[in-house]
Formats: sequence, structure tokens, C-alpha cells
Amino acid sequence: MKRILVTGGAGFIGSHLCKRLLNERNEVICMDNLFSSSKDKIIPLLENPYFEFVRHDVTLPYFAEVDEIYNLACPASPVHYQHDAIQTIKTSVLGAINTLGLAKRVNAKILQASTSEVYGDPEVHPQSEEYWGHVNPIGIRSCYDEGKRCAESLFINYHEQNSIKIKIVRIFNTYGPRMELNDGRVVSNFIIQALKGDDITIYGDGSQSRSFQYVDDLVEGMMRMMNTSNDFIGPVNIGNPREISMLELAKIILELTGSKSKIINLPLPTDDPTQRQPNIDLAKKMLNNWEPKIDLKVGLQKTIEYFDQTLKKQKL
Repeated sequence: MKRILVTGGAGFIGSHLCKRLLNERNEVICMDNLFSSSKDKIIPLLENPYFEFVRHDVTLPYFAEVDEIYNLACPASPVHYQHDAIQTIKTSVLGAINTLGLAKRVNAKILQASTSEVYGDPEVHPQSEEYWGHVNPIGIRSCYDEGKRCAESLFINYHEQNSIKIKIVRIFNTYGPRMELNDGRVVSNFIIQALKGDDITIYGDGSQSRSFQYVDDLVEGMMRMMNTSNDFIGPVNIGNPREISMLELAKIILELTGSKSKIINLPLPTDDPTQRQPNIDLAKKMLNNWEPKIDLKVGLQKTIEYFDQTLKKQKL
């Protein structure tokens, strides 16, 4: 049994990771300040004697004896990370410094949940780990993009100077149950609009593309990365290489929900990437042939059922 710290553990991805780690018979400390997450996501886990919730901000030092650390703390949707841009940067940078400092003190292995946003609006397609990115350092998204890029740099430097056992994964668009209703990202937006019968809002002409992976596939990839040998540190892309346009995604969600919602077009947000697709050759090679297993329609149906139940509970 390992003792594992998950920062941002009450978030969408963090709550799924905590549950999986408990199922694998580990002791889990879930740290979260609940800024962009909810304790509701982890209430079922509180009954487990090997699960501990700590309300704490990762920008402040934290001390615990642990074997592994998953550093997931940071709001990930534009709605949340642009709400307080300075706090977002602090979470990425100070959070990395504090968790790396803890890893150094207790000799723990530590994984950084980085993001495909480090590639910015890419000029290379699909994106492989060797690509350095095309990021606006002073744009509206820079608090998140550059915060995560700085965190990667910190992880590499702590590894090189202090021999910290690090892992870096770059997470591409992920969806699934337990996303926030006000998440602001495209999958949750489309599903909620369809379920309510509201217009489905597509920014731009809908030709911009993304690659969507179901949350269970991501968690599997992260855990496989954590369990690789110490000489492989990444970064490694964890995402679905199947590319889909926003217009196609909207039509699939309309089909699955049976909604009569209309599709309307709004202006494209500033610095919004037009393409995002991972090259996962490295993940396949180093993570025991990892690749996404869950079909998009299957994952979307599970997510639709979750949001449908959540919306019905709100009406009670």
C-alpha cells in the first residue's frame, strides 16, 4: 500500500484519480482548496478509511509523509482560470515549487499534470512532445499556458539539480462525469445546452478541431506514467488522436440527446487554438501500449446521463 497525495483531488479529474487509486488499495490524501471544484465529487470516498480530505491551497507549503504525489491543482477551464489570472499563475508556479519541495524532503515520486495548452495555437499538426509550441505570453490565456510551461521547467530543473523522481504528462481535452455544470468547456456546454433545449453556441464557423478522451482513459495513462522507470520522465502526451470539428461534435450531442436545440455561431474567442491533436506514439511506446479505449459516443452517453441526473436534482 502506497501513501499518495493528489493535489486538486476534489476536481473533475482528481476525483476520478482518487477513486481509482483507492480501488488499487492505496492510501490517498486529497488536497484541494475547492476554488473550481466541489466536495460533492468526493463525498462517496469519505467513507473509505484510507481516504483523507485536506482543505488547503497548494500555493502554501504542505507537509506529509507520502510515497507519490500527483500534482493536479489548477483551474483548467478558461472560465475559471481567467477569473483570477494571478491566482492561476501562482497555483501553477508556487504549487509546483511547494510539491517539488515536499517530494525532495520525503523522497517521493511526483507527477505533474501539464496540458496540451503548452503548445498554444500550434503551427505543427499533430503535436508531438518535441514541439516547443506557439503561445502568446501576454494573451488572455497566458496565465494558464505560461503557468504550466513554467511548471514543466521547474520540474525539469528540480530533477536535474536535486535528482527528484519526476514525471510530466501533457493532458489533452478530457471529458466525463463530474465535470462542473459551469465548466465552460465545449463538451459540457454543448450537453447542457442540448438538455435544456437552448441554442448550441459554436464559436467561429465550427471548423476548429479538438481531440477528446474519456476521463478513465486519462487516469489509466497517468497511472501508467507514474509507474514507469525513473529514467523516463516525459513529457508525454495523454490524449485521443481522433480529431473532430466542433460542428461535428455538436451534431453528435444533438443526436445522442434527441434535442431540438438549434446551432448558432458566435465570434471566436481571442487566442483560441484552431487545431489540437496529439501524437501519442511516445505514450504507446513507453506506457505499455497505452491508447484511448472508450469510443467517443459511448463516453458522451455516460457524460450526458450524468448531466441529465445533475440537472434534475437541481430542480427538486
